[in-house]
Amino acid sequence: MDFRLNEEQQMLQDTVARLVRGEYSFEKRLEYSESELGFSADFWKQLGELGLTAVPFPEELGGFGGSGVEVQSVMTELGRGLCIEPYLQSVVLGGGLISQAGNSEQQEQWLGGIASGEVRAAVGLQEPQSFYNLNDVETRAEKTGDGYTLNGRKAVVIGGHCADVLVVSARTSGDSRDADGISLFLVSSDDEGLERRTYPTIDGSKGCDLFLNNVKLGPDALLGEEGKAADVIEYQTGRAISALCGEAVGAMEVACDLTLEYLKQRKQFGVPIGKFQVLQHRMVDMMSELEQARSMAILAASVADEPQSDERRRILAAAKNVIGRSGQFISEQGIQSHGGIGMTWEYNFAHYAKRLVMINHQLGDDDFHLEHYASLLQAS
Repeated sequence: MDFRLNEEQQMLQDTVARLVRGEYSFEKRLEYSESELGFSADFWKQLGELGLTAVPFPEELGGFGGSGVEVQSVMTELGRGLCIEPYLQSVVLGGGLISQAGNSEQQEQWLGGIASGEVRAAVGLQEPQSFYNLNDVETRAEKTGDGYTLNGRKAVVIGGHCADVLVVSARTSGDSRDADGISLFLVSSDDEGLERRTYPTIDGSKGCDLFLNNVKLGPDALLGEEGKAADVIEYQTGRAISALCGEAVGAMEVACDLTLEYLKQRKQFGVPIGKFQVLQHRMVDMMSELEQARSMAILAASVADEPQSDERRRILAAAKNVIGRSGQFISEQGIQSHGGIGMTWEYNFAHYAKRLVMINHQLGDDDFHLEHYASLLQAS
């Protein structure tokens, strides 16, 4: 099979690569991370102006009509640049949920703005007790009149501190961990009763916890069919996993390049340390893990937009497991090769390592997906 990008896909990836190289130096990233917004509003605007925030959306909604391959191409370059803009949360996952579950009025209201970059979305699916199980939902949505009242808490909502609209899951029926009974709601940032507590994450992004205290919503806030959101959430998190795999590969590529360059330059006993056989073997192992991760990312992209099936579930679980293990291995071996400098704040390798650790824990870590893969095999 030919896994090379076609001409149009290559042009898309080159566009993102040029933008990242020209606008996103490591020094600027540190400034963006420490700002109140937590990322660059100008860079986000440029993503919108170039049509990059429109990649996954249908053409009739102002999008590019791209597949998982195009989305992964964008994410790979954002990963290489260590970009902290909430592209995954707003465009891929938030926009994906609205695109799949929303009615025509909701799609028209939100997707055009998300596709242009003028509207930022975030998703609140995790809760403090859920431990990667997105069916573990204790937030409640009670019917009041012709609308709903939400009460509960959502944890680690990346980009939620500055989102214009939040897609949150809440239970309209059933017990905690039941797949049936979960609904999705659109919560505006200025809705009364919504409290957001913001904090930095280890990879330089900003996350927040959402506190929903008697948040009253109209009937038009319900996204999709009441109590039937579990399948939609599972499908769209699968698309997000594919995108995360692409970002991880981009970050791993740079981490390997930085390590190789350091081994060539750092001298000990009068020779570059890259001459030592043990470090050569370590570098080979890192590159082997990178190639394995790249292969699994390509496989994940190929099924990202396929109809849901056990085969799709298995491929995405396997990809996330391999990506998580490879990212951790490259991070740890790269730090060992660098020595102390590999963990200093001023050196960019440390930030790539932290981002790879964070990617492993987003939407389920390697152990979680290994167990999920095994359970799928047993059920087949």
